[in-house]
Amino acid sequence: MMNKEYVKIFFLLAFFMFSATVFGTEVPSFLSGKISSSETLLDSLYSSITPGVAKPSFAVFSAGLTGYFRLFQEGKLKNTRYLSLIDFTLTSRMRRLWVIDLFSMKIIHHSLVAHGKNTGEEYAVTFSNIPNSNKSCLGFFITGSTYYGKHGLSLTLDGIEKDINDNARKRAIVIHPAEYATNDFIDKHGRLGRSFGCPALPPSISKEIIDTIKGSSCLFIYYPDEGYLSGSSFMTDEVY
Repeated sequence: MMNKEYVKIFFLLAFFMFSATVFGTEVPSFLSGKISSSETLLDSLYSSITPGVAKPSFAVFSAGLTGYFRLFQEGKLKNTRYLSLIDFTLTSRMRRLWVIDLFSMKIIHHSLVAHGKNTGEEYAVTFSNIPNSNKSCLGFFITGSTYYGKHGLSLTLDGIEKDINDNARKRAIVIHPAEYATNDFIDKHGRLGRSFGCPALPPSISKEIIDTIKGSSCLFIYYPDEGYLSGSSFMTDEVY
């Protein structure tokens, strides 16, 4: 991350602590002390994430945390404890979803997650915001409420990036369980099955994850797609 981006995070962190002090919002404990360097803080936070387990990459974590701070600044997060990250650069054979408890800096869930059937086979490679594309979409989402649909307990998602994922509700892009998102499916087919664009989870863990992150928490789905990197306000200098 470039120095100017660390400066952005520094000021976001300062706002974050100010808002928590004035409005009494519950915040992660790492924000209760003095911040001397946002670069040092990010490095320290990343190093402190549940030692001995597979972490998301630093690039995905730092980008996700930056977006998390912005959404807090804008008053869009009610469930401030959790940050969920999906790294679609990884094979679908790997667990590529993380739910991080920012209050303890522990990874509390690390799961398989499926991508859309027109996004790729073993790997996710192409993305869309267009209805009926059957592709996954990227960027920042805010989790909504739960409901019981044809897949069972499901969680609505609101895509908040215009022309990138803001059709998520219209497309019924939700988190739900799926039998094709399991190790058994991988053993039989060499990869996960694919959805119509939803980040589908293994049935054995989906309810626990959904119950944890529901109610306006931050979800970030990452892939270094040039269209996303250049078109997302979260990824450009105009944000701050």
